[in-house]
Amino acid sequence: MKYSILDLCPVPEGHTAAESMRNSADLAQHVEALGYHRYWMAEHHNMPGIASAATSVLLGHIAGKTTSIRVGAGGVMLPNHAPLSIAEQFGTLATLYGDRIDLGLGRAPGGDQAVWHALRRGRTGEDNFPAEVAELMGYLGDADPNAPVQAHPGQGTHVPIWILGSSLYGAQLAAHFGLPYAFASHFAPDALDDAAFIYRRDFKPSAALDAPKFMLAVNVIGADTDDEAAYLRTSVQQAFARLRTGTPGKLPAPVTDIDAEIGAPLRRGVDQALRISATGAPETVRRQLAELVTKYKPDELILTGQIHDHAARKRSFEIAAHALTDLYGEPTRQMAGASGP
Repeated sequence: MKYSILDLCPVPEGHTAAESMRNSADLAQHVEALGYHRYWMAEHHNMPGIASAATSVLLGHIAGKTTSIRVGAGGVMLPNHAPLSIAEQFGTLATLYGDRIDLGLGRAPGGDQAVWHALRRGRTGEDNFPAEVAELMGYLGDADPNAPVQAHPGQGTHVPIWILGSSLYGAQLAAHFGLPYAFASHFAPDALDDAAFIYRRDFKPSAALDAPKFMLAVNVIGADTDDEAAYLRTSVQQAFARLRTGTPGKLPAPVTDIDAEIGAPLRRGVDQALRISATGAPETVRRQLAELVTKYKPDELILTGQIHDHAARKRSFEIAAHALTDLYGEPTRQMAGASGP
């Protein structure tokens, strides 16, 4: 069982984006030593609590601070960009850092309607995502001498492409193209069962992949005790509640009474959205991760954890790594330049 990290580069209350970027580099080095397979970052906009908006730029920083862990986007919101531009960015990363760069692609804007208009000014609302994915794959594949435009760098780098999603659309598209598929179960799990089933059922082998490869996203909040983990988890509960009520901000500090902070009805809705989680002491995290793997049978786990304190976040991912090693054995150490999605 390979296990990976999704880092949104959270900006906690009382801290700056510069501090968060330094923390992300420190976390990447920490989890690389623990045996994590990938370190992904996601494109979000107009969110004071997330510092990974310029995703490819920050990934270059992370790749430069690590040596063997795969580094990639989880994901780039492709309709915000020209496929050629993304091919050049990730082709540049692959040229600099070798065959350890991944490119996960999403279809959402990574923000609200105001973000959509700011990023896609002058573009129609027509959904060209499948065509844009195919165009991008062409720019990263072997060069076509007859093509009027090529990506330099990019052409021939074969950066592995993943499709990301939280609905059946992404599952169908990943299956059609024969690409690996990562489901956003850490915040939108409602279609998880159906999406995993459809992806595996309809998968068409391709040059990229001969069998389905399904990644499950899980929230992990590990601590020395169940009570401490529940306390740390109140940060993401508050952040998610604020996002739902249209008041996003920096990652809040934890509180002792989450219902007093956001109200029990809203907290229940937040907990439902965050239910694909492992929260607690080491043995609790181990048990809950095992239950999720048994139920959904992913080929890989990608873990995320919005924790206000940086040291506590490092400790949480350490607990998860030890739990997964105990359950599934020591991960194969990633070698620099190791290939494959």
